[in-house]
Amino acid sequence: MILTEAFQLLSFTTFVVAVLSQTVDEQVRAYLEDSGGYNERATTLSKTYTVASWIYHTNITSHNQQKMTELSLQWSEFAKNESVKASEFDLNAITDASLKRQIEKILDVGISGYEDTSVLNKIADLEAEMTDIYSAAEWCKSQGECYKLEPGLTEIITNSRNYDELLAAWKGWRDVSGKHMRAKYQEFVELMNMAIKAGERYSDMGDYYRSWYEDPQFETDVRNLFDELAPLYDQLHIYVRRKLKEHYGANKFPTSGHIPAHLFGNMWAQGWSNIFDLLAPYPEADQTNLTKAMIDQNYNVTHMYEMAEEFFTSIRLKKMPDTFWTHSMLERPPDRDVVCHASAWDMNNGTDFRIKQCTIVTGDQFNTVHHEMGHVQYYLEYINQPYLYRSGANPGFHEGVADIASLSFQTPEHLKEIGLIQELPSGNEGDINFLFQMALRKVAFLPFGYLIDQWRWSVYRGQTTPANYNTEWWKLRCQYQGISPPVERSEDDFDPGAKYHIASNTPYIRYFVSYVLQFQWHQALCELIGKAEPLHRCDIYRNITAGNRLKEMLQMGSSKQWGEALFTLTRGTSGETRKLSAAPLLSYFKPLQEWLTQRNAEASDTEIWDKTSCPPGSFRTTSGGNVVTPGNLLLVLLITVIFAINKV
Repeated sequence: MILTEAFQLLSFTTFVVAVLSQTVDEQVRAYLEDSGGYNERATTLSKTYTVASWIYHTNITSHNQQKMTELSLQWSEFAKNESVKASEFDLNAITDASLKRQIEKILDVGISGYEDTSVLNKIADLEAEMTDIYSAAEWCKSQGECYKLEPGLTEIITNSRNYDELLAAWKGWRDVSGKHMRAKYQEFVELMNMAIKAGERYSDMGDYYRSWYEDPQFETDVRNLFDELAPLYDQLHIYVRRKLKEHYGANKFPTSGHIPAHLFGNMWAQGWSNIFDLLAPYPEADQTNLTKAMIDQNYNVTHMYEMAEEFFTSIRLKKMPDTFWTHSMLERPPDRDVVCHASAWDMNNGTDFRIKQCTIVTGDQFNTVHHEMGHVQYYLEYINQPYLYRSGANPGFHEGVADIASLSFQTPEHLKEIGLIQELPSGNEGDINFLFQMALRKVAFLPFGYLIDQWRWSVYRGQTTPANYNTEWWKLRCQYQGISPPVERSEDDFDPGAKYHIASNTPYIRYFVSYVLQFQWHQALCELIGKAEPLHRCDIYRNITAGNRLKEMLQMGSSKQWGEALFTLTRGTSGETRKLSAAPLLSYFKPLQEWLTQRNAEASDTEIWDKTSCPPGSFRTTSGGNVVTPGNLLLVLLITVIFAINKV
């Protein structure tokens, strides 16, 4: 009898708990999903802000900046107020995992929770001002001959093979961009840290940004991935250094093994494909000059976007909506300043998706077109998710999805299919040429993708201070990329600000993560369709099986922890996993790594650069070895004067 009563009491208790839990779930669901609920309110405000942001980025004026800032503050106030409402729910009482995940996202407001709106206003203004400096910067080679970054300076860096002309353009860009935002960046960092620390949830802004990856081991994991990939990059660097020495002369290169940073055909040395003509492993063998092929076939900007769209629709992803063609900014307008840096936009109304790009007809830009349209495909697939899940599973997912098309689109098989080449590469020499071109895009980027946020996290932690912003920047670039400043730098300069993602405060580790992920996905999709051997020649074009598996992952948005999204795509393949893995990327480039190692050994050129320091002469220093800034130079002069007076 006692046991029966105990059982009945236990059953009743379980029932009561279930009812109470269900009630909390119902309350949360009503808060999120009812008419006028969080999802509807957030979507409405986000739509208004995104429109204002679009207007500013496609027409840089002080009026448009002010409107964008006002709406940014409205969003911060909204996020703060909603977090107060969401805090009334007992997280432990929510039984539905998805509802709980959404409430947790609302509670994590970032800097929006800061009480002093004047500080938030200043943060928004500083970010816009730095973006203005970057976007409006113009370098004048001579009186009346002035260049913005795009297309003018980019064309010089891409096409010139004159050492001094490249140096002038490289230095000129940094003189008119980063140098002018140094003080603003310092204030920006101080205010961001102050705002995020006030919430007592994160130690600094870098800590907050890393939290987006939902993994306490994330920083360690990406370091381990980089270490695993470094030997491949080292072999590529040795080979490229030797070839560039042959062209420019060994006397232009420091004895430390570094390569001057202006010689890579890219303003930031993050991609080296534009100098393939100087580096080709087999110059007489089959190779693809995509830009020339496009020009020969009378490609225009619209055709580039139509071809990218056709790639995605061939695997049964969606066509671009009509508004894409009418509302996007696909070329630089002649009558106003715009932010030319390419980006994809979800206008948050369910039908309007855009790309902003100052497109020109080149192979690199064709790749960027595919990249940005890949972002739009992600938007289109997770459109039916609740507002809080309409984003990539993590920031690297969005960039990886945007790039996954490139691993197929750039194969000789695909280029032949769409008529940009007439014959497939023949023999091992043609294959090595193709792999080498891909390495100049993908492998060359890896240390750059890794180091940007190493620097930024160090700044937010206070390890890198305003007194050594530029010195620490170049220490990382010398260490990880094996490049060096081609002219003496100092703390008068602010070379990090010459990169858009620093000026605009866009976290960058996402790109490193995306380069790892895209090869994991590519391998899995190619296995699914039986084309994984060799991996570097697999093209998923027109394969519905690959498209359906990709779509399955895209439709999840951020509704699950990113490991689950990764598993959704890789399940049932040899690379089935919930973790980042460098193995597929290394497998893709294995034939090239073996070839590079052999060629470097045959040339008796196997020494990597000095990874402990930059070459002598990289920085203007005092006799004591400290970097000279206006402040410490004045201090040195003052001490000298005092010493002289005392001596007298």
